[in-house]
Amino acid sequence: AIAVAMYVVGFAETVRDVMQERGVEIVDSVNDVRIVGALTIIVLFFIAVIGMEWESRAQFVLLGILILAIFDFVIGSFLPPTLEKESKGFVGYSGAVFVENFGPSYHHGEDFFSVFSIFFPAATGILAGANISGDLKDPQVSIPKGTLLAIVLSSIVYLLLAWMVGACAIRDASGVISFNMTAAAVLTSTISGTESSIGASLSNSTLTEGVRYIADCDLGSCDYGLVNNFGAVELISLFGPLVLAGIFSASLSSALASLVGAPKVFQAVCKDNIFPKIDFFAKGYGKNDEPIRAYILTFFIALGFIAIGELNAIAPIISNFFLMCYALINGSCFCASLSNSPGWRPAFKFYHMWCALIACIICIAVMFIINWWTALLTIAVIAVLYGYVTHQEPNVNWGTSTQALLYLSTLKSIIKLNSHQSHTKNFRPQCLVLAGQPNNRPALVYLVSHFTKNISLMICGHVLTDQKRYARHQLLSTGEKWLVKHNIKAFYSAVVAQSLRAGAHSLMQSCGIGKVRPNLVIMGFKSNWTEDAPDKVIDYVGIIHDAFVLNYAVGILRVHERLDRSMKLKDGKMLEEETCVDDLVSSDMPSEDGLAKAGAGGAKAEPTVDFGDLGPVGIIRLTSRVIDSSTQVIRGGEAVIRNPGVIKMIDPNRFRHKQPKGYIDVYWLFDDGGLTLLVPHLLSLNSRWEGCKLRVFVTGSTGKIDEDKLKMARLLSQLRIEYHDLYILSESNKPAPASIKLFYDMIDKYRLKENELASDYPWKISREEIDSLSDKTLRQIRMGELLQEHSNNATMILITLPMPRKGTCSSYMFMAWMETISRNLPPVLLLRGNQESVLTFYT
Repeated sequence: AIAVAMYVVGFAETVRDVMQERGVEIVDSVNDVRIVGALTIIVLFFIAVIGMEWESRAQFVLLGILILAIFDFVIGSFLPPTLEKESKGFVGYSGAVFVENFGPSYHHGEDFFSVFSIFFPAATGILAGANISGDLKDPQVSIPKGTLLAIVLSSIVYLLLAWMVGACAIRDASGVISFNMTAAAVLTSTISGTESSIGASLSNSTLTEGVRYIADCDLGSCDYGLVNNFGAVELISLFGPLVLAGIFSASLSSALASLVGAPKVFQAVCKDNIFPKIDFFAKGYGKNDEPIRAYILTFFIALGFIAIGELNAIAPIISNFFLMCYALINGSCFCASLSNSPGWRPAFKFYHMWCALIACIICIAVMFIINWWTALLTIAVIAVLYGYVTHQEPNVNWGTSTQALLYLSTLKSIIKLNSHQSHTKNFRPQCLVLAGQPNNRPALVYLVSHFTKNISLMICGHVLTDQKRYARHQLLSTGEKWLVKHNIKAFYSAVVAQSLRAGAHSLMQSCGIGKVRPNLVIMGFKSNWTEDAPDKVIDYVGIIHDAFVLNYAVGILRVHERLDRSMKLKDGKMLEEETCVDDLVSSDMPSEDGLAKAGAGGAKAEPTVDFGDLGPVGIIRLTSRVIDSSTQVIRGGEAVIRNPGVIKMIDPNRFRHKQPKGYIDVYWLFDDGGLTLLVPHLLSLNSRWEGCKLRVFVTGSTGKIDEDKLKMARLLSQLRIEYHDLYILSESNKPAPASIKLFYDMIDKYRLKENELASDYPWKISREEIDSLSDKTLRQIRMGELLQEHSNNATMILITLPMPRKGTCSSYMFMAWMETISRNLPPVLLLRGNQESVLTFYT
C-alpha cells in the first residue's frame, strides 16, 4: 500500500511540475500533489476492482507508452542541442562530460545511501509476478522467467539511460547565454567586481562553436542541469510531452501492479487465518475471487500516505520495508539450503546458498545505513509478527524452511545424544501412557502431562484389534489433533495387534528412538477385574510382567470413577470427539434441579451407549424446539444424557485444571531407584499442583522410629526433595481381622476348589499360593488400612506398586492386592521403578 502511494505521488509531482510550467496552480505546491494523487488513486482503484483482465489491458497500454517515451529520449539525445537547450545543460554527447559525470558529486547534503533509498523502489517491481501467482496459468514457469527477464531488461534500460543522460548533459546549468568572451567577462565583473571571480567563472565553462555557456552559478541561480532540473530527460527528448506520458505510464503501471498485488497477498494471509480479526478480508468476489475488501483497505492506507505529499519522504520508508522483504526472502532460501531438505530443489542453476546469505546481510546493513531507527522499528515489527505466529502455531502447513531446519537439528541432536553415556543427574521419566485414544481417558493423559510437560517425553499408546485396523490412520489424526487442542505436549502412537497384551508389548519395544524412548509405562487400573473374563485379567497383569522384563518402570492410576470415557454405540462406531463426554460434562452443566425442571413431556431416545458401571447414557437428536423430559439433559447441541446422576461419576477434567489445596502423599515402601519420590516432586512443581504439599511416608522398625525418621530426613535433604511432613510407619502392627476377612471374601470365588484341577483353571488361586504369599498379603491389607487412616483426604496418593512375581503370584491375587491398597481413596498412582537409580546427591 505504501508503494502504491509512492508511485502515485511520483506521478502527481510530475503533473504538478507540468502545471506550474504553464502557470496553473490549484492550491499550492504540496496540496496540488495531494489532490492529484487522491484523484489518481481513485481511478486506479476502480480499474483494480473491475478485474484482472482490465488491469492487464491497462498494463499493456502503459507499457506501450513507456517504450515510445524511451525511444523518444534516445532519438532526441543524438540530435544537436539548440541554444536554449544548451543553456539549460543539454550539450550533446561529449567524452569530457561523460568522464566528469561518471564520478559522484552530491549536492544539498545528500550522500550515496540517501540517494540509494530514493532510487531503490525503482527496482522493487520484481515481485509483481509472485504477487499475482494465483492468476497465472503456470506460475512455476512464468514467475522465474518473468522475474529474471524483468531484472535483466530493467537493469540494461536503467544503465543505458543513465549513461546516455550523463554523456550529453551537465550537472549544473544557469540558463544564461553569452555570445562572446568579452560580454561574459563584463557581465561577470559587473556582478562580482573582481578579476579573480572572472577566472573562477571561466574555469567551469564549456565552449560550443563560439557560444559560451556559464556552468557555474555566479551569474545567476542554477535552476537547470541534471541535479537541479527533474525534467532534464524531457529537455533532451525529441518530443517532450511523450516523455511526460512515459513518466505517467511508468508511475501508474507500478502503482496499479502494487494496488492489485498487495491485496491478493494479504487475502492469502487472511485465508490462512494466521492473525486474529483479519479473516474479514479473506472473502473474494467473482469468478477470480477478487479481494474487494482488501482493495478497499489498500486504497485507504495508500490515501493516507499520499497525504504526505512528498516523494522523497515516502521513498525511504518503502525502501526500508522492501529491503526487509528481500532480506527475509534471501534468508529463507539460505535456511532451506541449510536444512538439506530433499524438497528444496532450486531450478535456477546459478543459485548458491552463501550468495543468499550475503544478500540477506547486505539488505539489513543497508537498512541501518539509510536510517538506523527506522531499521530497528522495522525489525521490531517483523519480530513481533514472527513471535506471534510462532506462539499461536496456526493450523497451516506451508512446508517452511524453519520446519526443515527443526527436523535436521532434532535428528542431529538425537544422534549426538545417543553417543553420550547416560547419567543419573539427567534422568527424566519418559512415559508410554496406555490410554487408547487420548480423549477416552483424559484424566490419565492430563495427570502424566503434568510431570512430563516441557521436561520429558510422553507417548499415548493405542492398541487396535483386527476389526479396527482400517481406522488406524483416522485415529492417528484425531488423537494428534486432540492433544494439540488441549495443549498437551505428547505424541500419539497406534498399533494393530491380536490382543491388548500383544499390542502393548509391541508399543514398549518400538516406541521412541535412540535414548529418546519411554522408560515408564503408565496405564489405568482395571476397575472391572471382578466381572471381566479371566483371559482379559491375565492379559492385563501380563502387560505389567512384560514391562518389567523389558526394563520399564510401571505406574497404575486409579481414580474413584472409571478412567475410560469412550462411548461405543451398538454398531461399534465411535462418537465424534465434539459429542463425547469431554464436551458433555463441563463447568456450566445444568444442575439436577435444573434438569428436573426441563419439562414434563417425553422424548424418544436413540441408541444407548454403555459406560460400564456408570449407568446408561442416551443419545438423541436436537430439534428446533426444547425437548421436554424430567430425565434428559440437552448439552453440546447433539447429545443428551438420560441419567443426570451419571454426571457426578464422570469427571474427565479432574486433572485438567488447578488442583485444590491439600497434600500429595508419597508412600515410599521399597527402594526402587527413587522413582516414587521423583514423580511427586515433579508433579508439585507444576502450576496446577502448587497448592499441594508433599507428605512422605516410609516404613521403619518399631523401636527405631526416631532414628529412622532422622535418617530419612537427612536423605531427603541430600536428594533436595522438598516436603512438608515426614511419617514413619511401623511394620509390627497387623491388620484388623475384619480387613483380613474382607480380603479373603473378595478372592473366594477365584480360589481353586477341592474338586477343581489347576490345569483346568490355571488362572485360579491355589492353596499353596495363599500360604506362600500370606505375609505379603497381610502387608498389603495393613497398607490399605494405613492409607485409609492417613490419606483419606489427600489430593493425590503415590505408593510403591507391589511386585507381581511371575510364577509365584497369580493375576487375581495381584489384582486383589491392588484393590485392597487403592479402594475408596482419592486418586492413587501405584508406581514402581526398575531398580535404576533416578536420584543423586550431586547437583
